Amino acid sequence: MTEKRNIHALIEKEAPSLNNLLDPEDVKEFKAMTAELRDTWTKKQLFRTETEMRMSVLQDAKYPTKAAKYWQCVREQNVFLENLMSLSFDCRRQEAKVKWLEKKLKSEKDEYKLEKYRIDLDEARYGLANMQLVARDRMREIKLWSTLKKEFDDGSFDTQDVNRHQLDSYHLIMKNKAETLTSGSSQPEVFNVLGQLQTIERVKKSGEMIYNKKEQLTSDLGAKDK
Repeated sequence: MTEKRNIHALIEKEAPSLNNLLDPEDVKEFKAMTAELRDTWTKKQLFRTETEMRMSVLQDAKYPTKAAKYWQCVREQNVFLENLMSLSFDCRRQEAKVKWLEKKLKSEKDEYKLEKYRIDLDEARYGLANMQLVARDRMREIKLWSTLKKEFDDGSFDTQDVNRHQLDSYHLIMKNKAETLTSGSSQPEVFNVLGQLQTIERVKKSGEMIYNKKEQLTSDLGAKDK
């Protein structure tokens, strides 16, 4: 069974064809670098590192509470889940293509078609190796988002209903944005930030959120039943 994500043999096999593209000396150097190039291809960065996830995605100004960070982790993890599932279907199609080409090579007699099928098969195998590499890194990020979710879930907020934390989180976000406004800020930007901040503070003070009213109604009904 061919090792997943191992393109060393594919690189070596393709090297002679590079004579059509490169100078002889470059082809020679390419062949000498096959092990290094395979290593580069295998360890290249595809998606975000933990550093990028923490510092860029979950930065404190945009996600100032543990609840906000947790729910962003949920969103990010779900995107990678959906992408992984789509990639799985693509991989199945690619595997079927490889099998079909292997079968055609056994029965085809025409030399031109045989050569074309060989090229298509090499390309399909390379594409499959790429899909396997992407799948591995998507799974790595899915697992890391899971770890971060557990880290931020300290029991202080609802992990089933995203709406519960948003009023407080958005309040802090808008306060952070308001602190960055300067005399050079555009009128639409100032209008948007201060408008949202004022609205949040008014809503928190008035308690007009439908969600809060439902909670209060449930609480009142419970008190009457006692």
